[in-house]
Amino acid sequence: MLRSLPSLLFSCLALPVLLNCAGSKKSQATQLVSGSDDGKELFTTHCVSCHAMENEEIGPRLGGVTSLLSEKELVAFVKNPGQAIESGNARAVGLSKRYKMIMPPFDFLKDDEIKAILSYVAAETKLHNIAPLEVKVHESGPAARLAAPVMKSDLRIELEDFVTIPASAEKMPRTRIANMRPHPAHDGSLFVSDQRGIIYKIDGQKNITEFLDLRPLVENFVNEPGLGTGLGSFAFHPDYLSNGLIYITHTESFKGKPADYQYDDSVKVALQWVVSEWKAVDPQSPVFKGNRRELIRINVPNVVHGTQDIGFAPGLKKGDRDYGLLYIGTGDGGSTISKHPELCHKLTSLLGTIIRIDPLGRNSSNGRYGIPEDNPFMKEINPAVFKEIYAYGFRNPHRLAWHDGNLFSAEVGESNFEEVNVIIKGGDYGWNVREGNYGISSKDLKNVYPVPDAGNFFKPFLIYDHLDGNAISGGSVYEGSISALKDKYIFGDIVNGRIFYAHITKALTDSTVHELGIVSNAKDTDLMQMSGSKRVDLRIEYDPFTKEMYMMTKSDGKIRRISKAFLSTVH
Repeated sequence: MLRSLPSLLFSCLALPVLLNCAGSKKSQATQLVSGSDDGKELFTTHCVSCHAMENEEIGPRLGGVTSLLSEKELVAFVKNPGQAIESGNARAVGLSKRYKMIMPPFDFLKDDEIKAILSYVAAETKLHNIAPLEVKVHESGPAARLAAPVMKSDLRIELEDFVTIPASAEKMPRTRIANMRPHPAHDGSLFVSDQRGIIYKIDGQKNITEFLDLRPLVENFVNEPGLGTGLGSFAFHPDYLSNGLIYITHTESFKGKPADYQYDDSVKVALQWVVSEWKAVDPQSPVFKGNRRELIRINVPNVVHGTQDIGFAPGLKKGDRDYGLLYIGTGDGGSTISKHPELCHKLTSLLGTIIRIDPLGRNSSNGRYGIPEDNPFMKEINPAVFKEIYAYGFRNPHRLAWHDGNLFSAEVGESNFEEVNVIIKGGDYGWNVREGNYGISSKDLKNVYPVPDAGNFFKPFLIYDHLDGNAISGGSVYEGSISALKDKYIFGDIVNGRIFYAHITKALTDSTVHELGIVSNAKDTDLMQMSGSKRVDLRIEYDPFTKEMYMMTKSDGKIRRISKAFLSTVH
């Protein structure tokens, strides 16, 4: 029911699992009769990314759940949702098999806050006469594994504390750190974004200062609801030191502004995603001062799966094919879970695409940016086709990374798989009729079915099952001085903080996913223990110039750096 993990949209099972496992004894029903503004606000902040009152979305619907258990039982469950599964309750296990996930505990919420949410749910249930969700009891036994298990390895890394980002809110999570970029001058300083609208600068002495705060500068800026909303991503133009240009994506509440991608007004607009160009008056200044202009505005029908990563291919020289071309990854905007699958997986929509533009050009339909002549769909005669599209068929291309001429995209999955795709020009990656190597129907997103072959779709390069994690945190191929990590694509899981790797060869033939262990004080540990939270909210960042790799955890606002790696038989 409740969520606070930024961009992880996948462990939303919790409250409905317990509620639908307990029966519907009226004597146990929560005695709540009216909602409150506080309850609605808390529900909007923590719940709507995954749940609706009357429809199944990423997680089960919530209407009617307060009629099944007492307030005391519900509050206890929200603070420890895994207990129902661990107890072996048949219905709880059945739901866990369907959703392949369990919501992490929300022990940071006060009892009164949880009660306010429950009161709001009860009021909405009564107002709309919503019956509790009925759950079929599935056969006993574990959920079926559909992908090869992650392989345990003896390779360990040691993490050292780097910096702690200042809290941007009193409520949890204290920070919503999401992206890191090196300074274009390669002077050792780094920039880190907080989804609440702030970009910080970390200098070579680890001093943290505020570089840019979007909030007073962007009308209608919002960073909730939704785990990926707010300041989505940012990228410095490769000529930043001379032209002062930075590109930033963010969300705005919908106030009727016309969008470059819009749809029939019978479908609601939940948010608008905007890509803007920000021009610094002085590129050498430690604090941004300048102006901005809008490049692209996109309507989305839900608060999830937005424009969460953008980037320029690093290490290129002027004259190279991709030099100065901006790649922009946008998810399906929640269109599929919102019962509008027709809004994505087509060339006449920007939803579920990676686009490629020249931000300094002007041949786009809105005249604000350029479309490279070698983009794959430039020769399409249909004027409704977005010729910006480089590849399509994505649910949520959450992170982009380049290595040896290849573009890797980490794809956050629905209910069964997490993927890493190698992006081929003009490629169709299958969402919302494919998940992993399986077929899927928009009428039932929780179950997949075998298909005879890939057809015209590109298969994932790497894949892991939701039995191993629930939301991929994309990474990069390591090329630094730690020999044990060389030529490994290092990534992880946002939810549980497990860190994975795959061997990268020139032919990209090894698709085995391995787990990378963590050692602290000569003992194995993990990011849950290190961050002190079961909601790790992991992001993995890499500086292609210094070749340093960092682990960022929103739950404690810390950035840690890989200091060494070694083989160990200690378990």
